[in-house]
Amino acid sequence: MTPILIFFFGIKPYLAVGTDLLFAAFTKMSGTVKMARSGLVNWRVVAQLSLGSIPAALLTLAVLKWVGPASAAAQSLMTTTLGAALLLTAAATLYKALRGQSRPLSLPAHQIQEAAVPRHWSLPILFGALIGTLVTLTSVGAGAIGVTVLLLLYPRLPLPRIVAADIAYSVPLTLVAGMGHASLGSVDWALLGKLLLGSVPGIWLGSHLMTRISERYIRSALSVLLAYAGLKLIAL
Repeated sequence: MTPILIFFFGIKPYLAVGTDLLFAAFTKMSGTVKMARSGLVNWRVVAQLSLGSIPAALLTLAVLKWVGPASAAAQSLMTTTLGAALLLTAAATLYKALRGQSRPLSLPAHQIQEAAVPRHWSLPILFGALIGTLVTLTSVGAGAIGVTVLLLLYPRLPLPRIVAADIAYSVPLTLVAGMGHASLGSVDWALLGKLLLGSVPGIWLGSHLMTRISERYIRSALSVLLAYAGLKLIAL
């Protein structure tokens, strides 16, 4: 969404990032509620990641306030970091398209809590902090990158629970970061309203197409587009 707003609509990077953060928070809330009702969200994992991501987001917002989100230095940092984040996302997306995930879709109830224990207690906080910083600066990082990180941190956790945890912890992160950007004047509220209005038919259309189009094809095409956008942003 952020590169689309920058390249196709001419939105300033700081406004594109702030607006996209709130757009992501609102659109992912319904997904989180649905997955929570299905019992797929492991709140322990969400809490572990949030311990690192939320403080990092607040610290990054404080730095942006000090520098000035619309300053030349902040704009350059945002576009360069966004380009790098898109390249990382493209690599993670392509990897999942080509390799897939060879892990069980479910586990017995007594093994779920054991699977939610990370390789080391500090790793979720550390990676959460990195993702929190990245998301606040670029609005990118809580999707394909977040899933890849979770796959490494929780190798025994079933894939549906990995996806559910990624969506669930991204809601408070993007909401905090988005409201922080709003306090800095980095949100275009009229644009946000239009994006949310367009997301309703978009979700309906996507839900009907996802069973008719190859997931591998979509991920491969998306990785190419993300890599192109990332390189173009770095070259700005």
